[in-house]
Amino acid sequence: MSRFTLLSPARLLEGVGIAVDSIRSNKVRAALTILGVAIGVMVVIAIGSMITGINNSVTAMLETAGPRTFFVFRYFSGGINISDGSDELSPWRKNPWLTVNEAEQIRQLPEISDVSVDENTSGPVSYDGTPLSSVSIAGFGVSWVLVTGGEIKAGRSFTPVEYASGARVAVINDKLAENLFPGLDPIGKRIKIFGEPFEVIGLHVEAASLFGGGGQPRLAMPHTTFTKVADYWKGWMSISVMPSENVTVAEAQDAVTASLRGSRGLKPSQENNFAIVTQDKFLESFNNVTKGFFLVMIALSSVGLMVGGVGVVAIMMISVTERTREIGVRKALGATRREIMFQFLVEAATLTLVGCIVGMGLGALVAWLARALTPIPATIPLGSVIAAIVASVCTGVLFGMYPASRASRLDPVEALRYE
Repeated sequence: MSRFTLLSPARLLEGVGIAVDSIRSNKVRAALTILGVAIGVMVVIAIGSMITGINNSVTAMLETAGPRTFFVFRYFSGGINISDGSDELSPWRKNPWLTVNEAEQIRQLPEISDVSVDENTSGPVSYDGTPLSSVSIAGFGVSWVLVTGGEIKAGRSFTPVEYASGARVAVINDKLAENLFPGLDPIGKRIKIFGEPFEVIGLHVEAASLFGGGGQPRLAMPHTTFTKVADYWKGWMSISVMPSENVTVAEAQDAVTASLRGSRGLKPSQENNFAIVTQDKFLESFNNVTKGFFLVMIALSSVGLMVGGVGVVAIMMISVTERTREIGVRKALGATRREIMFQFLVEAATLTLVGCIVGMGLGALVAWLARALTPIPATIPLGSVIAAIVASVCTGVLFGMYPASRASRLDPVEALRYE
């Protein structure tokens, strides 16, 4: 019989139908297979969706900020860092804090078009009896929209006068507006941030890219106001830098490096006690982190698929034993070893495919919960779905090979005598 005959829709459906009947009649035994595969697939979908969502968010943030914008940090190290708080494992302790004066110093360089300072925290925001316990709050410089990107949809941003005076004004994103002012115009409303009264003066439309995550309530205020009212971890201010049009990014970075080294009195032999990070370096470091999560995903999903594979061997061996006479009859009627083996492989693959479907449902639920309850904009990638389906089917075929081979090798005479 040809390969094309074996792969005919009728024979595939027959194998699938037998597998479904086997699941119905052996629910407890099938549960082990389905559960193991489901756990493996759920891990692939859940972690894959989170990594994809975070990647998309970071990429969008950097694209919105502009391809030439780079950043100055107190300390930056790509990858996953483990620290016990000691100076040896926490080299950032030796670096002095970045200051607003240094940001102004950078702004005065002829190679630089503009800069913006940035510090972040989270805290309580309320309006007319509607409290939100944890809203992302950022303190920015006057040019934050120009440097970090985005657009004010309604109202305006804060002015240099408001920045200098530490005015209690805020620009909110659409998610925060929906939560605090459903159906109302937020401009001009009075809200409380950390218990202090603020006036909403603007609505930002690209808060997801600007603040590095979508779907979460966020707001921005003058950095001068932020340092007075916010409860935040001091010492981690960053500076976003936009080079002038007539200079390259490398030239602008060299100018900033020379300026900061000079003002900090660093000798030629001393290393920088600050970090200048381009978008390429930032993405490279971020990708190094996600590679670690991918390895964890592969390890956890492999364990689940192995458990499912063991379940396939167990349930298929029992199925072979229970259907020994049926196999003998089919062989007596002319069925070949290839046909018998193909039928059992289809059954094994169907078992793991059912587990895959269950796992994809659970993974999608985890991704939805992550998107709804955390700042992670989890997005299920098509690649993870395809990988999960292929891995589950291959698991069924691989672990079903031995039972299928055993079934195909049964002697028809002995099989017919089996009781």
